[in-house]
Amino acid sequence: MTVASQVKTTLASLKSAQASLETFALGTQNQEAKKLFQDCANQTQQIVNQVNARVTQLENEEPQYKGF
Repeated sequence: MTVASQVKTTLASLKSAQASLETFALGTQNQEAKKLFQDCANQTQQIVNQVNARVTQLENEEPQYKGF
């Protein structure tokens, strides 16, 4: 497995985790838990943005990895 494919797999996992956190936030009535889940989802989104930038960088450096 190449570095590019590992990073893309990690990105997909992060997006899944973020979606789960958002779902948990929507599904709870406990305001403290809702805020915690929303804060975690926001932090995860920031990480997703950073990793996504790295994916773009990898694809620009190594065009053969584009689309994998």
